[in-house]
Amino acid sequence: MKNTVKTQNVYLEFTYHDGEPFAAYLRLPRRSDDTVDSTDEAELDLMVDYTADGRPIGIEILNPSQSSLNALNRVLKSLELDYITVKNLSPLTFVA
Repeated sequence: MKNTVKTQNVYLEFTYHDGEPFAAYLRLPRRSDDTVDSTDEAELDLMVDYTADGRPIGIEILNPSQSSLNALNRVLKSLELDYITVKNLSPLTFVA
């Protein structure tokens, strides 16, 4: 089962297994033809996907029930992108 919520110019998608959040993916602004060329660990359980020309296009959240909004925002700041707020995520409060 998947849920998707648009937050600013990004999409946050959760994948569930047995009713628990299993993984999440924050889709960052991208072109329609962008593909993942490489992935780097930015923080524990937060992996950034990059295009061949080095643009970040997504963040894999490997353990969403243990990941913090602060950690995600540190990664977004390092990528010079807008923060995600609790208000942005309010439709997903049932995940916590």
